[in-house]
Amino acid sequence: MRGPRPTPRPSRVRARGATIAAFVALAPLLPAAAVAVGTLKVDAALPYVCTLPSGQQSATVRITASFPERVAVGEEIRPADVTTTVELPAAAVAELTALKAATVRAETRLAVGVAQKEQRAEVTWSGTAEPVAVPAEGPLVLTTTGDVPSLTTAEAGGLTLTAEALGIDLAPSTSDGAATTPAALSVSCVPGRDAEGRTVLATVPVGADGPTGEPGTPSPSPASPSPSGSTTVGPPPPLPSNRPAPASPGTPDRTGKQAPKDPRSPGQPERGRAADETSPGTPPPRPAAPPCITEHPTPVSLSAYITGYSNVRKLNGASLIPLSCLLIEQGLPEPPSTPVPDGEFQFFTPSTANLSYQGRKQTPPFTSTLLTFGFAPVTATMVLEQTGPITIGTLFRAIFATGDNYLDNTVRAPLVLRVLDVEVNGVTLDVGASCRTETSLSSPEPEPARYPGKHLVMLGRGYIPVGGNAQGYQLTTGGPLKGEVTIPAFKGCVTEGGENLDRLLTASISGSGNYLKQMQGQTCTVLNQVPTDDPQCTEDLQPYVVPKPER
Repeated sequence: MRGPRPTPRPSRVRARGATIAAFVALAPLLPAAAVAVGTLKVDAALPYVCTLPSGQQSATVRITASFPERVAVGEEIRPADVTTTVELPAAAVAELTALKAATVRAETRLAVGVAQKEQRAEVTWSGTAEPVAVPAEGPLVLTTTGDVPSLTTAEAGGLTLTAEALGIDLAPSTSDGAATTPAALSVSCVPGRDAEGRTVLATVPVGADGPTGEPGTPSPSPASPSPSGSTTVGPPPPLPSNRPAPASPGTPDRTGKQAPKDPRSPGQPERGRAADETSPGTPPPRPAAPPCITEHPTPVSLSAYITGYSNVRKLNGASLIPLSCLLIEQGLPEPPSTPVPDGEFQFFTPSTANLSYQGRKQTPPFTSTLLTFGFAPVTATMVLEQTGPITIGTLFRAIFATGDNYLDNTVRAPLVLRVLDVEVNGVTLDVGASCRTETSLSSPEPEPARYPGKHLVMLGRGYIPVGGNAQGYQLTTGGPLKGEVTIPAFKGCVTEGGENLDRLLTASISGSGNYLKQMQGQTCTVLNQVPTDDPQCTEDLQPYVVPKPER
């Protein structure tokens, strides 16, 4: 059967046996004046139910976008002018003010169902927003824009897009710019009962036989998705470099069928792919990555790559933290340290990890431009070095009333920032082997009595709704980890000529409130590999998945 062609990517990303291509690219947002005549314009305000830490609350989600009025078979469908506006109720404002939050930054992940005849898939519309003030009372309105997948199909017929689950990550800050405790809140939302029959965003006619659908006009109800049946028509095009993807390891989808093995959650890192890939069933070559070998593996040894960005507020910019190897020893489940609320089942899994680069517990070197002040830029080459083991604590929570599961993951990493050399006005200065931050990087610690001392804290939350796909971060499948970091003052930065650069580097980058986002890839289970549709490990037992950094 000819049908929507799958994007050439691992089957763990093909949620619900999808054969619709979700070619996810960084779609530039066109200004309103640039939207040509002949577009389908979407402006849908839908009732949602959002789960806040205090419980479920009603919310309104408004989605706007523009689509081409009609496309040919195989032609790219690229949404434009996409915004997601969430109006959270006063209860959400109360939770933020209780944290002494003055502003809040939001990121959204809207799951969008894509259907054509009997074929179905799901893509993720991601969005970010600038910090907004927390109102003294009334609702909180957050509007995000961002990266949106483009679509293509190899069959004629209407392609219908439907709004589904929405994830919201909130990063509140106090009036002085510091992170609150906790530093992040995650909110999960689903369409409310009143949204039934109203969640169709648009039906885009494909080919001469496509319907003349209007935004909000559903196509005929398709049958349940088949677990396979994809047909590749001609050689697949090169895969774009940045793509969100839905997933859940073995979780039943909304039809009750099992998703393909080892899928990924929305917001989780993509697998590396070569542009000349020739078959969806053929594993692509792994992109270049530093060695990541577990020298003395145990039955609970895992390995993964991690990379991302850290903002530097003083510079109004971000530094790329390079692709790094993380060697993990997964712990055994144990009872939680705090009383379990009524109506929940919980257990806690402690794990430890170490960075690995050329036999040392550190990242590869990376370079950042640190200071201008209207003069010549000052550039430094640096590494992050461990001063103790990295810990990863995972609290599993099952909610009896809803059947939903949550995975609250907290990564704690004692890391110092060491400077290898500094370049001022094009002249490289050797700062010796002792130029580093005075202490470890630090973050607000939600449990200071249990975890004393200075260390970086990153949070990753996984959510598995009953009958739905997993979202967010899981230790084994990876995903986004977020936090805020304070960079301490520098010491020991003295050149061969005796010039002390401590104050220069401290004035350049030291300070609090620096937003951090790291993307961890799918882990390699070193000794106990489970057969999957896609490789998790290379032949020499290194991680196969190479994540892309995201801001």
